[in-house]
Amino acid sequence: MRYIGPHVSASGGVENAPFNAAAVGANAFALFTKNQRQWTAPPLSPQSIQLFTERCVEYGFSPDVILPHDSYLINPGHPDPFLLNQSRLALLDEMKRCQDLGLKMLNLHPGGHLNLTSVEECLSIVAESINFVLERTLSVTAVIENTAGQGTNVGFEFEHIAAIIDQVKDQSRVGVCIDTCHAFTAGYDFTTSDGYRSVWEKFDQTVGFRYLKAIHLNDSKKAFGSRVDRHESIGVGFLGVSFFKRLINDQRFAHIPLILETPDDTLWPQEIKMLQNFITH
Repeated sequence: MRYIGPHVSASGGVENAPFNAAAVGANAFALFTKNQRQWTAPPLSPQSIQLFTERCVEYGFSPDVILPHDSYLINPGHPDPFLLNQSRLALLDEMKRCQDLGLKMLNLHPGGHLNLTSVEECLSIVAESINFVLERTLSVTAVIENTAGQGTNVGFEFEHIAAIIDQVKDQSRVGVCIDTCHAFTAGYDFTTSDGYRSVWEKFDQTVGFRYLKAIHLNDSKKAFGSRVDRHESIGVGFLGVSFFKRLINDQRFAHIPLILETPDDTLWPQEIKMLQNFITH
């Protein structure tokens, strides 16, 4: 069994996300619990929460395979105190929404330094932001996503992620989501059998598999080391089919959500079926 599904629309209410995921043949999914391009949103209604919970049960989605994603506006490493506080409050709201829905994880981008501070200082600010939200919530794990290193974003090296985790006080509630496209364009070449083994060994030695909570399963429109974040449909980008066959048969990932953020949503049913068909054991 592999838990595969896309980042689905929650348009009309979060309660529609489980239905949208089931409709494409998914057994895992991601969603935004609010409009990802707005700072604030009304609280989730009791009716939406109840329907979301009921539909997750109806379609067989456990909280372990659902990966909410935070707003694109949030920069938990922002060097400006006012804008950092705005990001922290927004991140806290996102964590509380996940808590209200009975979910266990929130995927977040570590943000960037905007050339106004050092990488090291930015990583410390990110860790402080995670501490801020964990101290004010219960049960939800903050899941740090690696980046492609575009612009001034941090988190494109495994060492960056390790440095953040090292400064988080409650390490039982912090995790990692590896985006395959981001890792590849940041300079981690999975595309050969030796490279695949080497990248995951480095991840384990630097961060640790115990922190891996999810994978964003994306091919890449851009070449290795380009530091550009452009997703491609499975098997038609620079990562290629062999990589996805190797990953989908890796037993280390058998129990975590594998989330598609590929650009053509009409291909999601086909991509899910293809990935499941790649499984040989």
